[in-house]
Amino acid sequence: MPAHALTRPVLLTLCACVLVAQSMVAAVNLLIPQLSSSGPHLSHTELLWTVDAYVIVFAGLLIPAGALGDRHGRKGALLAGLGLFAAGAATSALAPGPALLIAGRGLSGAGAALITPATMSILVHLAGPEHRARAMASWTLAIGLGGMAGNLGGGLAGQYLSWRALFAAMVPLAAVLAAAVAVTTPRTARAAQGSPDPAGTLLLTAGLVAVLFGIIEGPGHGWTSVRILTAFTAGAVLLAAFTGHALRSPAPLFDPRVFRSGALRATTLGLATGFFGLFALFFVNSQYLQRVKGYGPAVTGVAIVPLIVGMALVPRFAARWSARPRPVVGTGLALIGLGLLAASTADAHTPYPLYACWLLVISAGTGLAMPALTLGVVVSLPAHRAGLGSGLGTSAREIGAALGVAVAGTALASHSDFSTGMGPALRVVGLTVLVATAAVVTGYRNPVHPSPNVPAAPATREPAA
Repeated sequence: MPAHALTRPVLLTLCACVLVAQSMVAAVNLLIPQLSSSGPHLSHTELLWTVDAYVIVFAGLLIPAGALGDRHGRKGALLAGLGLFAAGAATSALAPGPALLIAGRGLSGAGAALITPATMSILVHLAGPEHRARAMASWTLAIGLGGMAGNLGGGLAGQYLSWRALFAAMVPLAAVLAAAVAVTTPRTARAAQGSPDPAGTLLLTAGLVAVLFGIIEGPGHGWTSVRILTAFTAGAVLLAAFTGHALRSPAPLFDPRVFRSGALRATTLGLATGFFGLFALFFVNSQYLQRVKGYGPAVTGVAIVPLIVGMALVPRFAARWSARPRPVVGTGLALIGLGLLAASTADAHTPYPLYACWLLVISAGTGLAMPALTLGVVVSLPAHRAGLGSGLGTSAREIGAALGVAVAGTALASHSDFSTGMGPALRVVGLTVLVATAAVVTGYRNPVHPSPNVPAAPATREPAA
């Protein structure tokens, strides 16, 4: 199969898959009022788990899912992910009570963990070096549009339909996408290692889930509570155990020594930083528009649309500068930080067009930085580990997103009401983004290149479909 086998139908299909998977991260947030007031009448804790189960499972399984797709077939992993995603959505739509609703969300999160790295890895293999930057720009745009589509879809469902209708709609949508993948997407070369490293997979997944649980639940339970400290301690111990296991194993899930590469450290930190700022904004933005400006759920979904504009237009230009990632990434992340500082000045009297301008600044920064950072993770690893690279990069995104929500939530909780806490919360997040941007730019002193610590194993091909 030639390296330039990426056709428009394949690109659109893969981007649609990742867009749908990402959309369900945000969609449920706008359904919280309906979930709490109608059947199954979720408690506050059950609401948190309905939102968090998807994110925790999604982020916790990304790295193992990416590595397993590399080893056992990316197209198969993508189709399996769409099947799990649909099964989870159907379970949630039909759930008679909170337990099955939360279980369905977790199952859909597991499907998303298979979908996301598989789509990027297939794109990397089909695009070839000369088209890779544009392919990554399109994939990154799909991630951003997924967040926006989730907000818009959740808002419309909350206003005019029901939460069950939103989950039910995901089932035929996933089926259509699976059919499109089966017809349009070729199989790609896979890594030659045969061992799935079950011990490493279990240690890494459990460690990431424990850390994510601590980050997400910290604001609610208190950062010094026994539950949260136990979660962080367990996560640290499990991740340390994974590192020791991986360094000794002849065929680890992935070699932690890949992080000796300064470029890989910089790109993963950059991805986490960008999504830290973006999801802190998402968390504050919907509350500001509804509680302070008085917009309904549907209008709120539409009012977030300016965030799409920069993400849609700027990556087209950013792809032209892929050979110079340092200024592109630095400028993009700085725009996110500065846009957050500007948004921190908003109050009930701020005209929406002015607020929309600040959203456009943040959107432009995201569209500028994210394609370069995504490509940086990919090219820091050998091509046969592209699924692992996608898993690492997307894990950084999701951990950054969880941290952004946690920091913003904690800052808001320290104030008597939302209107007085919004400004300080966004200022803390914006300043953190700017400080982290300096660290990311410093890491780009050396050009991005494949890490020498990961030997390029020969690839084998999957049997023809």
